[in-house]
Amino acid sequence: MNKIIGLALLVAGAILLYFGYTEYNSTASKVTEMVTGNPTDNAIWFLVGGAIAAIIGVGMLLKK
Repeated sequence: MNKIIGLALLVAGAILLYFGYTEYNSTASKVTEMVTGNPTDNAIWFLVGGAIAAIIGVGMLLKK
């Protein structure tokens, strides 16, 4: 059961990382980055959430 949850978290993390990457490279994020020096909050949250979910997923898959 833990392996299934780990795999689901890994997949969800990969999807969130993809959305974060596309949001980071979006026009709105580039304009915001030019004005404030930082990308949009959505891009940051997607990237952080995706990384955390992927790390937890890999940890659950490797745990015996």
